[in-house]
Amino acid sequence: MNDVPNGTELGKLGEDVDQVVRKAARTVELGRRGFVLSLLVFALLIGQLLPWVGQHAGWQVLLGQGGPVPQLFAATSTAFGVFASVLALLTRRWWLAWVCAMGGWFASVDGLLAIWSQQSSHANNTAGSGPGIGMIIALVAMVFLAGNWMKTAWSRT
Repeated sequence: MNDVPNGTELGKLGEDVDQVVRKAARTVELGRRGFVLSLLVFALLIGQLLPWVGQHAGWQVLLGQGGPVPQLFAATSTAFGVFASVLALLTRRWWLAWVCAMGGWFASVDGLLAIWSQQSSHANNTAGSGPGIGMIIALVAMVFLAGNWMKTAWSRT
């Protein structure tokens, strides 16, 4: 048997339990939704490789080719849809799920504006004669990412 008094042993056990509870309170359980989120991030990456504005792919738009509104969508979708989502998937932090959810909705609105800017490009002489397939895929992926992150953020009990 141990020579440690019961009070000290129970105290250590209580500290261990408290530590586990604190860690669980800061994380979210992804389950199957984690796989869905991973697929949506992958779809967003595929969208970045396809044409967005004219012949410019999404990554080229991110680097400044194709106009300011599509570039804003490329930046927010990359920041929130790819980088923040990967970080949240790896760490499972609850606050990152909220960042991804709110940022995802912001990027979705940017995406709608980017598509609108390409549909009305002849009015203000900007590049593009309509949104490319990559921009449409990226917008759809961002909407679904934002929705799934919102469900994940609200699922914490």
